[in-house]
Amino acid sequence: MILKTAQVDEHLIRFFCDSVRLEKMIEENFRFVPSSKPADLSVTLRDGYGAPFAGFDVEAKKTGHSVVYTRPDYRIESDADFKQADIRFHDRLALKHALMNLYSSFIVRRHWGLMIHSSCVIDGRTAHLFSGTSGAGKSTVAQLSRPRPLLSDEASLLKIAPDGVTVFNSPFRSDVSALSGGNPRPLASIQLLHQFPVNRRDRLDKASGLLHLIDKVFYWTQSQEEMLRVISILRQLTEQVPVYDLYFQKNDSFWELISDNRHCVKVE
Repeated sequence: MILKTAQVDEHLIRFFCDSVRLEKMIEENFRFVPSSKPADLSVTLRDGYGAPFAGFDVEAKKTGHSVVYTRPDYRIESDADFKQADIRFHDRLALKHALMNLYSSFIVRRHWGLMIHSSCVIDGRTAHLFSGTSGAGKSTVAQLSRPRPLLSDEASLLKIAPDGVTVFNSPFRSDVSALSGGNPRPLASIQLLHQFPVNRRDRLDKASGLLHLIDKVFYWTQSQEEMLRVISILRQLTEQVPVYDLYFQKNDSFWELISDNRHCVKVE
């Protein structure tokens, strides 16, 4: 059994892999560190499970002192406090999705923050998040924002605390290796993307911002209590960070709106 410790935002994850091949699957995006400290989360990885990807639907249920998430291509069994988990998976894609599922549950359980379906770009001393429905342009915006560093291109990790919201480099990537990501930054804005012939940015009120972000959170709830916890954390986010509808052309000129708030129209 191969033991590797990865640093993910402020947490240490200890991976137990039963082969070098599994170790190589995670080393592309996770930053391994030498550490003798206790892990915040210990994960045992085993492949050879289930069938190829057939859809995003996940069954979540609590049984005794365990939480189990199942999909045709992976199975997660964790203790109720998300300190130890076992993942069985079919292939690389299944492993990535299983780790996203587990880590999202882990940070929500601790009321640390949220994982948002989005790209996140560093501009100077702050970060700006870009989210939207499938095909809205998250990957496009990430590409157009170069050479600005990316904190994420698919799943952004947000620490949501009373004194502010911080975005960390995310290992859960689609196209760009996380090892090239930047250092944590305070989150300055959230953009909901709409491709459009002209650039425009409209500020949403806090309630509308929350409602539009609920389905952008990576989370598979097992109970109403857990869902209320997600909403509570999301409310903290929208209380602190402005949310905008960003209508943008497919070029980098939309950054003029983000860096110049005079172009924003507040929607009441």
